[in-house]
Amino acid sequence: MSKLRLTVLDAGPLNPDKNKLVAFAPGRVAVPTTVGVIEHPRHGVVLWDTGISPVVADPDRGDAYWGAGLRDAFGAHGFTRAHAVDAQLERLGIKPAEVRYVVYSHLHLDHAGGMSCFPGAVHVVQRDEIRYALWPDAWTRPVYCQNDFQDIRTLDILELDGDFDLFGDGSLRLLKTPGHAPGHQALLLDLAQRGRVCLGADVGHQRDGYEAMVPMPWDWSTSAMSMTRMRMRQMERAGIPVFLCHDAGDFDKLPRDGAFWD
Repeated sequence: MSKLRLTVLDAGPLNPDKNKLVAFAPGRVAVPTTVGVIEHPRHGVVLWDTGISPVVADPDRGDAYWGAGLRDAFGAHGFTRAHAVDAQLERLGIKPAEVRYVVYSHLHLDHAGGMSCFPGAVHVVQRDEIRYALWPDAWTRPVYCQNDFQDIRTLDILELDGDFDLFGDGSLRLLKTPGHAPGHQALLLDLAQRGRVCLGADVGHQRDGYEAMVPMPWDWSTSAMSMTRMRMRQMERAGIPVFLCHDAGDFDKLPRDGAFWD
């Protein structure tokens, strides 16, 4: 491989009430949980988020792992062991031990669930996020699953404080985008053929809510989220597409399951 390239996986199909993603929205919605698999020509395999924990696929253990009622609340009953990030990587011919870096948009239960699958990787997270995740406010506590963090103190953690060029070559730039979580970050990729694209994670959950500036009920700060969305929308006006983690239309535009952009 001589070029940076990207494919994505759905490592957590969910079917929640839409009002859990966009305040006051009616009905239910089927959503993906986008995980990016990035191959860097010098630094190897980089993961963008890790989806839902494999344990959640087990009906006998999933409720206890996440907490009573959360699998029902987020419509996670369609999530199977085959959806988990480690199983999907194996299907792509990538062993978990080959993953060199795991970069987290934030540490909610649908983004950090596969953390323990990659004990040999460098785990990249904003300092504000890792500290908050381990002792969140009472009202955000349900979306930070402490079971996901059982191995966090044994991992090689790279803490960031703000925007950061991960490899110093402009290929992967992390943009601190607080709002949904205090240490939320987006990923700006520079692909030789495709140009710059932004994996925006949860700067918005559904495209309609994002464009209307409607918050998600578990947004840590609606004020910070408003500022982040203005920044993201200016990026889009400048010609850089932003892809939301849980919007099915955005997911369908990305290369999936081993089809790559480079």
